[in-house]
Amino acid sequence: MVTKQVEVQIMGQSYLLACPEGGEQRLLEAVEKVDTAMCKIRDAGKVKARDRIAVLAALNLAFDVSDRNVPAFQASSFAPSEFPVQGNGHDAHDPRLASLIQRLDGALSGDGRLI
Repeated sequence: MVTKQVEVQIMGQSYLLACPEGGEQRLLEAVEKVDTAMCKIRDAGKVKARDRIAVLAALNLAFDVSDRNVPAFQASSFAPSEFPVQGNGHDAHDPRLASLIQRLDGALSGDGRLI
């Protein structure tokens, strides 16, 4: 498989990413979704650490994808309880999500690494 490198910007930081030939548009769309999700969290002002912003954005995006694949599941966005995600129709005050956010905060509070 032929790959090429594509330089992108996410939250103002440059990344050089490998991309399969012909996949540039899909990669750029994915980068746009990640950048938008991370910037919304950052701009809300409640979360400052870039790694936490990335984890929350990844959870939001993964949750949205899983919601499309499992229609019977009621969607909620993952976000710190201090700032519900605006404009997506999801309930960020679900107690299950608050519990997950607390566990994530605990896991990230030590050295900032999940593993």
